[in-house]
Amino acid sequence: MGEAKRRQQTLGDTYGQKKGSWLKKEQLLLIQKWVTRGTWVGIGLLVVIWLTVRFIGPSLGWWQLAAN
Repeated sequence: MGEAKRRQQTLGDTYGQKKGSWLKKEQLLLIQKWVTRGTWVGIGLLVVIWLTVRFIGPSLGWWQLAAN
């Protein structure tokens, strides 16, 4: 007896059906949406911090950048 037949006899009616995932498609899409949004927020914050350190801070006299 082959493995597939043995598995079919063991599982019965559930043989060949997909196993249920613990996350549904809508939940996965929602996670993807929030992760993408969070990534763009992080990129925006990185740009703002870089502009502050490189241009805004020195122009307002908060600190001086070392000349290379």
